[in-house]
Amino acid sequence: MPEKDQQKEAGVAAISAASTNGTVSWQRFSVPFEYPVYFTDHLFAPENKVLLQTLTHLESDKRHRVIVFVDSGLLEVRPQLPTEIQGYINYHSDSIELVTPPIAMPAGEKIKAELHFIEQMQKAIADYHIDRHSYVIAIGGGALLDAVGLAAATSHRGIRHIRIPTTVLSQNDSGVGVKNGVNLFGQKNYTGTFAPPFAVLNDYDYIRSLSQRDKIAGMAEAVKVALIRDTEFYEWLEQNADNLAIFDENAMQYMIKRCAELHMQQIAHGGDPFESGSARPLDYGHWAAHKLETITRYHLRHGEAVAIGLALDTRYSVLCGLLPEGADERVCFLLEHLGFKLWHAALESTTTDGQLEVLKGLTEFREHLGGALTITLLDALGRGIEVHKMDDTLVAQSIEWLKLRRS
Repeated sequence: MPEKDQQKEAGVAAISAASTNGTVSWQRFSVPFEYPVYFTDHLFAPENKVLLQTLTHLESDKRHRVIVFVDSGLLEVRPQLPTEIQGYINYHSDSIELVTPPIAMPAGEKIKAELHFIEQMQKAIADYHIDRHSYVIAIGGGALLDAVGLAAATSHRGIRHIRIPTTVLSQNDSGVGVKNGVNLFGQKNYTGTFAPPFAVLNDYDYIRSLSQRDKIAGMAEAVKVALIRDTEFYEWLEQNADNLAIFDENAMQYMIKRCAELHMQQIAHGGDPFESGSARPLDYGHWAAHKLETITRYHLRHGEAVAIGLALDTRYSVLCGLLPEGADERVCFLLEHLGFKLWHAALESTTTDGQLEVLKGLTEFREHLGGALTITLLDALGRGIEVHKMDDTLVAQSIEWLKLRRS
């Protein structure tokens, strides 16, 4: 049978086979996922058609019902946003219906700390009769997108979810991915789903109103993905570090877009978009970062913790012979040039038995996926390599190296 016919039948046919213990039927089908990722400016300007086109591209002849959840931290710096949203809806009222004024939700990790907020959003979705042909829109940083995505994915078994990321970190990384989740039992993203969004709408205008700290924090993911996947992009970051350090718009916009493209490429073509295996290359530096976030009770921003994790694992890659001496200093120099501090006292926190607390991050990292421990390290700046064992002594030496660099 021709290969095309085989693929076609695989989507609908059950393959039966006899076994020594009975009969087994294998159900096989594939579900294609696709979603647009836009980069625009002033998304809610009435003449900007990006949101309108997104809402109407499946059904252009109906009025689409939407509910909007907004990051409360964003509203503090952009109090006019609900008026802008309502103005946009009014201008396109033939095609869009806003079922209730935008609903403010807690900013940052607070929204991921309690399932109460998920239930609150689910109740609003139910109260306003948002169905699987309506839309749940999230406007905010990565934590809000994670939480709203979970509420949308678990209401009616999945409602169309549109992400409007408003931070560097969410525009260049988490917002374009397929994960949703909140923290539970002291573990980051313990409760969640793999549920691709309906669309991702990146508006550069939100980056202009960010604090310097948040602009800097988001650049860590660009360094990360460049280190594991793209030498040319890593060298671009080094060459443009001065412009990025002063938040030059052209440099920031290229950095965000290129970083997002590399994340999308890994998710689509890396062979494991829903992480059913043991490897998580996009989480280079994250085993330590996630633990540092919890140890510091999230006083460290995610990007700040990731930067420390990148420096730690790059030094470890040198100590175990994968990278040449000096590569670690090169990466640390770039991170520091961009504005990161690569030391935090939490790196020296110990458990009651005297062990480094950050090392528990390795166990939690493995348990989150199951299977064998798989950590991404570097064998070149721009190329990641998977290992299945980490030497506690070398980790401790890497931490000591970071401490000595600080002083």
